[in-house]
Amino acid sequence: MAEPAIQVEVVHAGTGRLWRRCVSLPVGSTAMQAVEAAGWLQELPANLPRPLQLGIHSRRVGEDQVLRDGDRVEIYRPLALDPMAARRRRAGEA
Repeated sequence: MAEPAIQVEVVHAGTGRLWRRCVSLPVGSTAMQAVEAAGWLQELPANLPRPLQLGIHSRRVGEDQVLRDGDRVEIYRPLALDPMAARRRRAGEA
């Protein structure tokens, strides 16, 4: 009998490319295992922080977060500009 599986989506919004892949994993798999199953670790931009910053449906999680069927694992990239610095800059322009 086949081992129960879950379907998850792995996404990364790069500066010039949207990465998106659906993967099937065994029940009990982690967020990092989903990223590995997507096969992008060598192709992802070098400026991504290590360990990877991950989330599920816009909520930050650790690499060891156990996934549920239908989860969307997101690989976050660093912010181009600190939100507080952007506010200060806008306030100075006003």
